[in-house]
Amino acid sequence: MSNKPRICEPEKTYHTRSRCIDRSMMMKHRKMKDLMLKVMNMAMEKYHFELINYVIMDNHFHFYIRTVIGGESISRIMQFIKSQYARRYNRMNGRIGPFWNERFSDTIIEYSEDPEEVFNYINQYIMYNPVRAGYVSDPRDYRYGCIHFYLDESYVPPVKLTHHKYFLKLGKTFKERSRKFRAYEEKFRNLNMYN
Repeated sequence: MSNKPRICEPEKTYHTRSRCIDRSMMMKHRKMKDLMLKVMNMAMEKYHFELINYVIMDNHFHFYIRTVIGGESISRIMQFIKSQYARRYNRMNGRIGPFWNERFSDTIIEYSEDPEEVFNYINQYIMYNPVRAGYVSDPRDYRYGCIHFYLDESYVPPVKLTHHKYFLKLGKTFKERSRKFRAYEEKFRNLNMYN
């Protein structure tokens, strides 16, 4: 069965994710997660797009990417990231063969019934991946996510991040936006962490 055509449009916010082959823990070691950060930086130097959020797990990743007018399509961006990562991983580990389990999956936020609410929910979902996996009890303690970008105005992330328009709508100042972000976080925890 062939894959359905992917929707590739500018000014869309994509929640993308992809898993290692056989769901194996191929990105478990810090060195392999650092490699993903390096590849993400390479992609941002090569292509014009906005990275809103990310988390790098032991066997998969989640990215929040917003495409822009005049920039590359989500397919081109993700193809570059996944192929560059696989090539470098295989070379570093003396292996051959596929690295990724399947083509990346995506959800376009703007196509949901309530894009702002969905954006804020998925933003929390991405950040809380390490908590749900049992790596940490608080996403603030996880090195390969970016919750601090939403909590600390002076935070300098290891990859260039952009605050999405829906985050900016949470308030006139960073302090206001951060306070509302924490309210979404509390709501997310109450909905998901104890069910």
